[in-house]
Amino acid sequence: MLKKLLFCFAALSTVTLIGCNTVQGAGKDIERGGQKVQEEAKEVKQKM
Repeated sequence: MLKKLLFCFAALSTVTLIGCNTVQGAGKDIERGGQKVQEEAKEVKQKM
């Protein structure tokens, strides 16, 4: 029983950590995309 409980806890912890890293990575990618859009908008505004 204790082994099963420890295994379940370890598996849940692993999945949680992987999920956090994935979400964090996606957030960084979205942030970079937003920065590129802002840079392009500034360039277009300067050309006007």
